[in-house]
Amino acid sequence: MDKNETDIFATMAGTSFYTSCLFSPSNLGRSWSVLKTRNERAVPWKLPQRRCFRIKAEVDYVNAEQAKDLVAVEGYTVLDVRDRIQFERAHIKSSYHVPLFIENEDNDPGTILKRTLHNNFSGLFYGLPFTKPNPDFVQSVKSQFPPESKLLVVCQEGLRSAAAASKLEQAGFSDIKSITSGLQKVKPGTFESVGSIELQNAGKAGLVTIQGKISAVLGTVLVCAYLFITFFPDQAEKIIQLVPAS
Repeated sequence: MDKNETDIFATMAGTSFYTSCLFSPSNLGRSWSVLKTRNERAVPWKLPQRRCFRIKAEVDYVNAEQAKDLVAVEGYTVLDVRDRIQFERAHIKSSYHVPLFIENEDNDPGTILKRTLHNNFSGLFYGLPFTKPNPDFVQSVKSQFPPESKLLVVCQEGLRSAAAASKLEQAGFSDIKSITSGLQKVKPGTFESVGSIELQNAGKAGLVTIQGKISAVLGTVLVCAYLFITFFPDQAEKIIQLVPAS
């Protein structure tokens, strides 16, 4: 008999039989039992297996109007996970600020190079700080809120809040909500806010903030030129003739 095979002899209803429990090394946790009657007829049957269940909370995503009701009616606390600069521009009144990313001020050569490239492109055009993941994010939240707290996690675009909510859910928080698409989709007046600009504009900075104004000016100039040529073609032709040929 194989060393992985164990015989169990018994008598049931006057019929002698024994079972051979076979354990497969390649399938840990899986066992088969073979019933053999006195006439050596084998009847295989599978032993019942223990099942393990784990209750797992899920993050719920809501729109701005639903989020407003969660805060005003159901007592949810707003947890803002944006970076410090966006939070200071505008945030929901009475919200707590625990950034998912923090400014990266490391001075190793690789970080200095990345920070320089960032500041000359993303930082210049979008006003975004050079950041790194906050290693103390979960612990900071735990120090301020118990796991059963009702938390509405927000960011500007909805990506950071989704990542933060997932981290908190894995850390044991059981009642987490997050605004789909972030504060950029929140209409003015939905929440009472603090800051110099509206919540939906807190992510706009750098050169892109004047892009709209530049486009408006250029559009106005082109429209005026078109109207001038349409209604005053003779004068427009004379002006064009004054332009030196290249």
